[in-house]
Amino acid sequence: MDREPAPVAHGVRARVGETIRRALGATVADLAEYADGAGDRGLFGPDSPVWVVHADLPSMLIGGFAALMTQTLHPLAMAGVADHSNYREDPTGRLRRTARFIAGTTFGATPFAYALVAEVARVHERVHGIAPDGRPYAASDPELLTFVHVSEVGSFLASYQRYGKRPLLRVEKDRYLDEVAVIGELLGAKGVPRSVAALRAYRRSVLPELARTDQAAEALAFLARPASDTVADLVGHRVLIAAAIDLLPPELQSMVVGHELTVAARAATRAAGGAFVATVRWAVGPSIVRSIALERIAAG
Repeated sequence: MDREPAPVAHGVRARVGETIRRALGATVADLAEYADGAGDRGLFGPDSPVWVVHADLPSMLIGGFAALMTQTLHPLAMAGVADHSNYREDPTGRLRRTARFIAGTTFGATPFAYALVAEVARVHERVHGIAPDGRPYAASDPELLTFVHVSEVGSFLASYQRYGKRPLLRVEKDRYLDEVAVIGELLGAKGVPRSVAALRAYRRSVLPELARTDQAAEALAFLARPASDTVADLVGHRVLIAAAIDLLPPELQSMVVGHELTVAARAATRAAGGAFVATVRWAVGPSIVRSIALERIAAG
């Protein structure tokens, strides 16, 4: 019997996994940061739902894009990104910085997590200006920080519930939101929702402030473009974007694509999203950062 496909599959798996890790900045030097601080459990610890959700890279990728789409729809948050971010010129760098912040505050030792928060807070202090609608904005504004935090953790949780290995129970979802709220609060957010009910109420309250501005339309168009024109990138990115849009509440879907998704479109998207998640999970394997963090904790 022909056994050639096995090494071929192994080679494909290694290439795909390495490509994803490189895009996220998971170099040897980067990973070493998570080993410092023997015995330090970090802000959450291995028994936290935050570790469960944030360790699942495939669902985090989809949730991350859903969060970015949501954030484009807040005119003041989007103005800050448009005026002060180089996302157009260096999207990979922005992705790596975001991934490092999320992984570091989740799995890093406590001093590392606090250092990352302070680093981001310093950047926020420099981000301020006037939005196209004439309103002033500042990235350090507690209300904007709350919006950005909720867009992220709400999207991560929704994606994990749809594509994770075992969806969280209601009490676990509430615990996730309650525990991860500390990140938003350390950055300066106020009134951070700490339960599913509070998250839904917050989303209803902020909906009138959201709109598809010209800056939002430009950012959404940029997000829809794949990193390269290879078949794998074209197909993978198309599925990633569709799955992210499918995670959005219907009102936000209408702002992003002009209409709510049909039942047939949702079914097709979720099937493709499931295949995407399975492929990425197969390629990258278990979370390396989580494993290093467990070794650090055990060393103490």
